[in-house]
Amino acid sequence: MWFYENNCIRQQPVDREGLRGEFLECLINRDDAVCVNHLRMDIRSFRILCCLLRNEGKLKEDGLVCIEEQVAIFLHILAHHSKNRVIKFLFKRSGETVSRYFNLVLNGILRLHETLLKAPEPVPEDCLDERWKLFKNCLGALDGTHIQVNVPAIDKPRYRNRKGDISTNVLGVCSRDMQFIYVMPGWEGSASDSRVLRDAISRTNGLHVPTGYYYLVDAGYTNSEGFLAPYRGCRYHRSEWRHGYTPSNKKELFNMKHSMARNVIERTFGLLKMRWTILRSHSFYPIKIQIRIINACCLLHNFIRREMPTDPMEEQLGMNMEAQLHNEDIAHAAPINTIEGSDAWSTWREDLVTESWNEWLASHMN
Repeated sequence: MWFYENNCIRQQPVDREGLRGEFLECLINRDDAVCVNHLRMDIRSFRILCCLLRNEGKLKEDGLVCIEEQVAIFLHILAHHSKNRVIKFLFKRSGETVSRYFNLVLNGILRLHETLLKAPEPVPEDCLDERWKLFKNCLGALDGTHIQVNVPAIDKPRYRNRKGDISTNVLGVCSRDMQFIYVMPGWEGSASDSRVLRDAISRTNGLHVPTGYYYLVDAGYTNSEGFLAPYRGCRYHRSEWRHGYTPSNKKELFNMKHSMARNVIERTFGLLKMRWTILRSHSFYPIKIQIRIINACCLLHNFIRREMPTDPMEEQLGMNMEAQLHNEDIAHAAPINTIEGSDAWSTWREDLVTESWNEWLASHMN
């Protein structure tokens, strides 16, 4: 006993407060590159987000954890899908503290949905963007994507998609500059994209499509008023237009232009999942919290696109920034609340296709 008491190495007391302060200082105050790597936004954007959450998100300090640390904990979990024990070690907080402030910040982010969701802006008559100038009055593009979720065993058959994964089918609607206009997660993975869309436009606060405007959709949706789909049975996907292949008829030309424009929603989903690792694998939160996390990730995606002069994640994907949008007032048009094919809409698409084909022939004959 004497030998043990006099020769063992005594553990020194840990200055948890000092370590915590030093780590937070390094994370959010010293280097933009470090802040982007850990929290997905630069220092300036991080500070703006904290102010938004304080003023509009009703996030408060309680004398234990400052707002900056609360937000840093939340963003780190989303960006890296960090487990509670990892955050405990990094921020020198208890597991209960980490969990409590994660939920408080999540609620604060969701309160910003009116501020952070993008207002739809149609393609103007004088648009010069080659991808969009054919689609006058188009508001953007929409599609569904599957995000893996963790659900009770009894619910797994309903959430199992065609690939066998347990997922939720998320409807996403985006603008030309890759910001979300509308997001609706929550449907089971077994639900079809068209069924999810029908539910979205039938809800009181769902997807609003004014008469005279429309979104680009893929061939899995009905070509109906408000939703412009490509021709089935013709070349469509961008991979089919490689090696110098040119359209042989007006339907193929239309599909090529449609694919080039509608690809914005695919890139937006790709950027979203690249930015927030928590969306790329199962999480162990209750399903209701997982749905709220998906919404929060989309809102934060919009915030980053809006506040950061360049998006480092987009640069990693090798994308080009979208052109500056024109503002249009479309709020007073009557909404479309059904998805049904019609002769009038099919005729309108035929006229649009013929116009595009004639322009293309004229440009290639000169």
